[in-house]
Amino acid sequence: MYEDRTNESVPLLNEYYNEKSEIDKDVDLYVDKKKINFSFNYKFNNNKLEQIVKIDCKKVITDLSYLFYNCYSLTFLNFCSFNSNQITDIKHIFHNCTSLTSLNLSNFNTEKITDMSYMFSYCTSLTSLNLSNFKIINVKNMSNMFYYCSSLEYLDLSYFNMNKVTDMSYMFSYCSSLKYLILPNLNTDCAKNMSNMFYYCSSLLSLNLSNFNTNNVTDMSYMFSYCFSLTNLNLSNFNTDNVIDMSNMFNNCRSLNSLNLSNFNIINSNISKMFFNCISLKYLKISESTNHIDNINDYFNLNSECNVSF
Repeated sequence: MYEDRTNESVPLLNEYYNEKSEIDKDVDLYVDKKKINFSFNYKFNNNKLEQIVKIDCKKVITDLSYLFYNCYSLTFLNFCSFNSNQITDIKHIFHNCTSLTSLNLSNFNTEKITDMSYMFSYCTSLTSLNLSNFKIINVKNMSNMFYYCSSLEYLDLSYFNMNKVTDMSYMFSYCSSLKYLILPNLNTDCAKNMSNMFYYCSSLLSLNLSNFNTNNVTDMSYMFSYCFSLTNLNLSNFNTDNVIDMSNMFNNCRSLNSLNLSNFNIINSNISKMFFNCISLKYLKISESTNHIDNINDYFNLNSECNVSF
């Protein structure tokens, strides 16, 4: 249990920081039962920090990017008393916090944030994450947001508003334990890059992306690659008119039995190894614009037993 020692201060030492400098004393940070005066202009040393029990800000903070980057010994972090109303950038904030098993961000205000890239990247011990309070209004970059959250099993983002997000590449890549991912109401009008978005989500059984707006997407390469367990995939609303790269899009989706891509325009896109090693694929429906292609199974790297229709 945390022992209140609010009157005890320790000087700035390189024990916790990556850089030596004078302190602006804009924050009181209660670290491992000690109170230190801390400036958000500096980042923490990667191997010392274990617990943050309280954060008291004395001035407006706007940038938290890389703050806990490589704090791989951090096991507890309390953001409940932190005023995040003016934060605009939190990219890489928890990157490589490999010992964190949970995070309470219930009081986190995300309304002004524009960049969430790599936010939880390599949080390999996180088993659950409740982001239901997040108001995603101005975020443009979510690339690698959950990259390698390899212990995360359930994630509900149905309340996210992503109508300004342009980059979703690698967003869930290597979430290898993720079984349930809820994304039913996502507005993705501005999205341009979805490459590797679900790469190696090897435990996912199904995905309903029927509400995705892909009108402006140009890159879908490796989007579902190595989703070994995926048996059901609804892409009925996908518009691929502007996509120039679909290479390896379904590479090693070994459990997919059928796929309806009749709405896909693939004429001007790179489709190299698009269905490579989809060993269970028996039924594929594709656009009539491809019915002129000879040896279509070879053309798409399909197994010989796959029945292709137009």
